Amino acid sequence: MKPEATTMHEYLSALAADRLEAISAVRYLVNRKLPPGYRETVSHDTIVWIVPLEACPDTQNGQPLTYAALANEKNYMALYLASVYSDPRAEAALRDAFAKAGRKLDMGRSCIRFRKLADLHLPAIGRAVAACSMEEFVRRAQAVRAGKPAGPAHATPPGAKAKTPRAKGRAAAR
Repeated sequence: MKPEATTMHEYLSALAADRLEAISAVRYLVNRKLPPGYRETVSHDTIVWIVPLEACPDTQNGQPLTYAALANEKNYMALYLASVYSDPRAEAALRDAFAKAGRKLDMGRSCIRFRKLADLHLPAIGRAVAACSMEEFVRRAQAVRAGKPAGPAHATPPGAKAKTPRAKGRAAAR
């Protein structure tokens, strides 16, 4: 088991050459497009961009809110975009941009998995990173924590059907 990197230098110097090139390019893009206020750090062997506790001290677990993260996994690399996860319109725009560029988007809820830099559509990722100010991201997180809708960002994307809650169990059959 290798020791966990605690500095950016340790993290980057531990990467294989092919991974270093891809991680460095994505890191550069995120840092260039990142709205003001977020801070880059290394945590749990991952590059993360956070909302500093000074800007939002009241978090669920006492840790800074993560806006984005970049990880070197065993079989792939991953870019996590919390702002896309928290905004269906941003997710739809990202998926649409990848499709129009002819790129296959391998995406979970907030995780974009890639094996090489060419798998990514960097302009779409740059737009997604730049799209959410720190103030808006904090507002969304606080609304979710309070159990309230986060506002227009949670509206149904244009052209999509709104989801309605389904009743479960025997009561639904009556």
